Amino acid sequence: MNKKFLSAFTLLLTLSLILAACGGEDGNGGEEGNGEGLDTNIATIATGGSSGPYNIIATTLSETYTEELNVNSRTQTTGASVENMNLLKEEKVEMAFVMSDVLSQAVEGVNSFDGEPVENVQQIATLYPNYVQVVTTADSGIETLDDLEGKRVAVGDQNSGVEVNARTLLEGHGITYDDIEVDYLGYAEAADGLRSGQIDAAFLTSGLPNSSVLELSESVDLKIVTIEQDRVEEIAQDKEYFVSLEIPEGTYGNDDPIETAAIMNALVVRSDLSEDDVYKLTETLFNNLDKLENSHQAASDINLEDAQEGMVAPIHPGAQRYYDEQ
Repeated sequence: MNKKFLSAFTLLLTLSLILAACGGEDGNGGEEGNGEGLDTNIATIATGGSSGPYNIIATTLSETYTEELNVNSRTQTTGASVENMNLLKEEKVEMAFVMSDVLSQAVEGVNSFDGEPVENVQQIATLYPNYVQVVTTADSGIETLDDLEGKRVAVGDQNSGVEVNARTLLEGHGITYDDIEVDYLGYAEAADGLRSGQIDAAFLTSGLPNSSVLELSESVDLKIVTIEQDRVEEIAQDKEYFVSLEIPEGTYGNDDPIETAAIMNALVVRSDLSEDDVYKLTETLFNNLDKLENSHQAASDINLEDAQEGMVAPIHPGAQRYYDEQ
């Protein structure tokens, strides 16, 4: 190999290494992984239990963000709403699905957030209702929440949104945790407890249908406990995020609609995300509602017309810009 050829080969090799080192940048001069103009590389969505609608819907949403915005989006399975708010506060996630009751408490700095409000959270949208599904067996003798006194009751994971509204609804019926035997169990564990007879009833608050309740209905004679409309409306005088809704007939093989309480879900985001980023996250959400509905029936209640109704946290400017343009 002559010296001229060796010199030219060395030069080409050096240039190749320099180009490879610069390969971390995309064609727009940004770091690889940045979306179409997104300022952030990552959009982690805090969800809930692995079998719940939060996790199922958020997984589809994160996959859509990754595909359409070229951002590294993923979900994080959690104990749900209270944990999700704390993860946002600690800047460990960018987005979260939460119940409006927990979101309200977080913004106000009360209950689980006593004296420590979450100040870096803003809302993208009001989503779909979470139905309070108090599940028992047909032979338990439990007809209403009043009948839970003295029973062993699963109230959700500790400090989850399920547990927060279970405590509130029980107190609205004059029942405290001192009056029942409390088990802190998530959806799947609560269903197993009912199936084995270890517990008498369980709160499984989620969108409809809940997969754990569906599976349970195949192996036990299931009963959904009624929460009467007048009691819900009485509680809602102080807790405005509660509404009275009915679980439709046939949801779990029930012949008639079942009165219960419901709380709207919210999609929230860290307030430090840029206006442009949140605009695109919001736009992509509403452009892909069909995908979300295909992943879980509960998402069929998400719609642009009602997305700003009942917001309990300040709306992010990026989401507001999107709504203003519609």
